[in-house]
Amino acid sequence: MPLVRIDLNKDASAERVRIVSQAVYGAMIEIANVPVNDKFQIVTRHSADEIIYPEEGYLGVQYSPDLIMIQVTWVGGRSTDVKKQFYRRIADEIHAKAGVRKQDVWINLVDDGREDWSFGNGDMQYAPK
Repeated sequence: MPLVRIDLNKDASAERVRIVSQAVYGAMIEIANVPVNDKFQIVTRHSADEIIYPEEGYLGVQYSPDLIMIQVTWVGGRSTDVKKQFYRRIADEIHAKAGVRKQDVWINLVDDGREDWSFGNGDMQYAPK
């Protein structure tokens, strides 16, 4: 049930978008135990003035205009170890397949509850029993 938002440079190719999308989805399935076919993603391309980051870097990480920001909202409960593996897998795959520096793969996870989702029809499909 994750919702993935991918924000990147307006000049990003369709191939780069595909690689990022698949890297996140693959990590969700293989590391975070998300059900197959649970793939809801929103991709937004931005001009240079619409992705703002500290030019001097942050926490020892230096960014470039190729910065990709990924936000995943999902049901909470995954361990810190799973989250670390998730981050690493995505950064490694995007770097290997798209040539993006690992420093430019920025990821944020938002944990919420099962009752915070409606997949259509105005229903709470995961409502408490």
